[in-house]
Amino acid sequence: MKQFDIPQFYRSSFITRIKNSRKDDDPKKKDYSPTLLDFGPVRFYLARHFGFCYGVENAIEIAYSTVEENPDKRIFLLSEMIHNPGVNDDLNKMGIKFLMDTSGNELIDWNELTADDIVIIPAFGTTIEIEKKLNDKGINPYQYDTTCPFVEKVWNRSSALGTDDCTIIIHGKHLHEETRATFSHSQTSAPSLIVKDLNEVKILGSIILGKKNENEFYSFFDSKYSIGFNVGKDLEKIGVVNQTTMLATETQEIADHLKSVMIEKYGVENLNDHFADTRDTLCYATNDNQEATYGLLKVDADLAIVVGGYNSSNTGHIVELCQEKLPTYFILSEEKILEVNEILHFDIQTKQEKITKKYLPQAKSVSILLTSGASCPDAAVESVLRKLLLFFDETKYVDDVVEAITVNMNG
Repeated sequence: MKQFDIPQFYRSSFITRIKNSRKDDDPKKKDYSPTLLDFGPVRFYLARHFGFCYGVENAIEIAYSTVEENPDKRIFLLSEMIHNPGVNDDLNKMGIKFLMDTSGNELIDWNELTADDIVIIPAFGTTIEIEKKLNDKGINPYQYDTTCPFVEKVWNRSSALGTDDCTIIIHGKHLHEETRATFSHSQTSAPSLIVKDLNEVKILGSIILGKKNENEFYSFFDSKYSIGFNVGKDLEKIGVVNQTTMLATETQEIADHLKSVMIEKYGVENLNDHFADTRDTLCYATNDNQEATYGLLKVDADLAIVVGGYNSSNTGHIVELCQEKLPTYFILSEEKILEVNEILHFDIQTKQEKITKKYLPQAKSVSILLTSGASCPDAAVESVLRKLLLFFDETKYVDDVVEAITVNMNG
């Protein structure tokens, strides 16, 4: 896989060594068990996969090289490059300005843009409407386009479904930048509908089966379906794609439910005429991180710490998985670890930070699961680990523990 040129301060002094050793030891990624870092009084289980993915590193490399190659030009980002405040703050400090927030609201008047300006498309991609807006300004939207190739894969799959006369069901969060972009592209080739979860799909299934009327569809799915959507004919043949950061298991449940609905309505012998049994469009990194989380959760531990941006969809899903088994603390950086008995963490239910006291058990040996999302630098994970080490006495040296691990793996 391509190696990207990103700032060294996003790298970790030792996590890269561990990842490379795991890759050499298991190149086909069959082993999703975590790596144990045993410091004596505290043991960290590091997920098999976490941190910057291909799409994120590609986007960061393009952004930094764009600034370096265009010192005399104004440079804008459509919105956040990725869902990580630290990375976005770094880009701001380099002089890059954001045109919109993550919901698509203008931060800078588009009338201020000129044909001499540079606009970078973030990793989530963008809508066809915004591409046209930029073209009308004389700005080439494809020249500095960091759209993740796995997002483009979903767009291509949607186009293929449209060619096959399918209506496209998008599993995603309808206000998320990536889902808005996918919806914009998919509706050019076929009727399209966004569903958030299995509960919404069950309502959709009831509408397909005639158990709920058409008016309920238009009311419940308001703003989530394409212009001119016709419930009477546009739900006769469907195919499912997803926002690449959603839970793979949930996407599969959604596809399975809709498949069963079509069998109930049309009969199994006619299924292929009404349901496109698509392969999952989840990106490899999201899939690897989720599988690594399942592997992580097979270990007995006292708590889990997940590091990443609070508006990161893929990170939020990792938090959800961990919370099902043990106390989990979702933090942005080591600065949220206030002291040995106090941590400031994000509650994904209330969407607010809260303080939890006595989060570390008072025990001779503490075990902690540690991972992050695909938009989190490895350096942030290392900083969290090192901060927690300060709260324990007589721990082994980091270099000694890492050296023992890598020698054993390569040995």
